[in-house]
Amino acid sequence: QVQLVESGGGLVQAGGSLRLSCVASGRTFTAYAMGWFRQAPGKERESVAHINWSGGSTRYADSVKGRFTISRDNAKNTVYLQMNSLTPEDTAVYYCAARLAHSIATMDEYKYWGQGTQVTVSA
Repeated sequence: QVQLVESGGGLVQAGGSLRLSCVASGRTFTAYAMGWFRQAPGKERESVAHINWSGGSTRYADSVKGRFTISRDNAKNTVYLQMNSLTPEDTAVYYCAARLAHSIATMDEYKYWGQGTQVTVSA
């Protein structure tokens, strides 16, 4: 089993940037594909970005393409989400999740979740 702890959230003005980090502990980090998800108040949780075990394959939601970048440092057991050109619509709790497999999958395939970090973008 893997434990996940997110950090890096906060309050930022529209147009600004934040970098989220998620540190994993427990089993071998490279056994997991990783994803970032978010949930805004009153809305369902949605996929933001995914990365496979090596970092060689990524996938993004259309709403964040060209603005967000997911990456991972397997030596540090950490996955990142660089968020640029933020808008108020990006305001949400952001969750890191892990899937015990090498490849990217849909949200329901991710079984291990962090506690979330709040991102608030002011207009």
